[in-house]
Amino acid sequence: MSKVNVGIIGFGTVGSGTVEALIENREIISNRAGTDVIIRKIADLDIKTKREVVVARELLTTRAMDVIEDPEIHIVVELIGGVKAAKEYILKAMEGGKHVVTANKALLAEQGQEIYQTADRYGGSLAFEASVGGGIPIIRALRSGLSANRIKTVMGILNGTSNYILTRMPQEGEPYNKVVQDAVDLGLAEDPPTLDVDGTDAAHKLAILISIAFGSPASFEEIYREGISSLTPDDIRFARELGYCIKLLAISRVRDGRLEARVHPAMIPRDHILANVNGAYNAIYLDGDLVGPNLYYGLGAGKKPTASAVVSDIIDLARHIRSETDVIMPPLAHFNPHDKGLLIRPMEELSSEYYLRVSALDKPGVLSTIAGILADQQISISSVIQKERETGGPVPVVMLTHEALECNVQKAVSLIDQLDVVMDKTVMIRVEKR
Repeated sequence: MSKVNVGIIGFGTVGSGTVEALIENREIISNRAGTDVIIRKIADLDIKTKREVVVARELLTTRAMDVIEDPEIHIVVELIGGVKAAKEYILKAMEGGKHVVTANKALLAEQGQEIYQTADRYGGSLAFEASVGGGIPIIRALRSGLSANRIKTVMGILNGTSNYILTRMPQEGEPYNKVVQDAVDLGLAEDPPTLDVDGTDAAHKLAILISIAFGSPASFEEIYREGISSLTPDDIRFARELGYCIKLLAISRVRDGRLEARVHPAMIPRDHILANVNGAYNAIYLDGDLVGPNLYYGLGAGKKPTASAVVSDIIDLARHIRSETDVIMPPLAHFNPHDKGLLIRPMEELSSEYYLRVSALDKPGVLSTIAGILADQQISISSVIQKERETGGPVPVVMLTHEALECNVQKAVSLIDQLDVVMDKTVMIRVEKR
């Protein structure tokens, strides 16, 4: 085949970045694909606003169906985001025999099973490297490079906005709200950045990684998620005193035949492999039974890194189209994926170490009362920091526990918060050492 035609739906930040990459790197792309890759149509509701990249007026349309129904287009690239309209366009494109590239993490996490099954039914390919980790080739690593492995652990920093916030807070001692506003002002976060800071964005990405690693679509709704908005500079300072830093982690591992799947702030040792991943960078740690530990690091978002991933998928599909092969990798890289969804372990059954910060009045017997509640719930204390009173108000009592069950810790925290001497809600952060 002398050329492969591409139609793009969505001409926003990522869409314009993809068009720019296809134009500026056309020679290297054609050489690596083995055929010319041509932009045939670009659909967007707004085709009047000037973009940084200039394209011929005749390429532009306001109708997505002009892309989907064009018989000359081989690959449809969906870059509009959201769920409802994007799902409709992707399904129609597949039904029409098109290959599809998407960066839509929310759609794949929430509606992935139907999308994957439709791709299998119509024999097209679904490529989604840009849905997780921006320019980090983590999807390709799981689908190809590590395909001989049983994956035991997936753990990562999957949201750059939250990581930027948690990097800035300890560096400058600024409160959460101030750092968030700085991130918005710098264009590093949406206003408001709700899906970034409440764990939803990272949970979307974790659902996709789990689905590939374990061969069955993961239920996004079953992934536990907790955000970073309740963290204070005090918690970050105490973590440092104890030899830890705090990161928003996405974690999945197989334990006793069941899968952990959770997103939450976690304290990790300062010499941990993820501890020095700072700013807006992402990192994903994988552990396979054959290859052992692997770490993938880079910019997790942004116009150019995301466009890099989108275009890499286009090149890969162009190679298949050029060779006229009918054997295309299934979306989850399993030709016989599990029919049943993965059994996710309830959060209450998690076993971990914990950081607790209790805001209590400085009275005799308070620490022993708190320790007694923890002991009643089979929780032992490994270390304690108790600061002196400065203004006559409550003082922080900071504790690290030995390994305990989540359900017991939650019960203990509830009982501690009912004490008359406790002035604020107890802060609980899980500790990850592996």
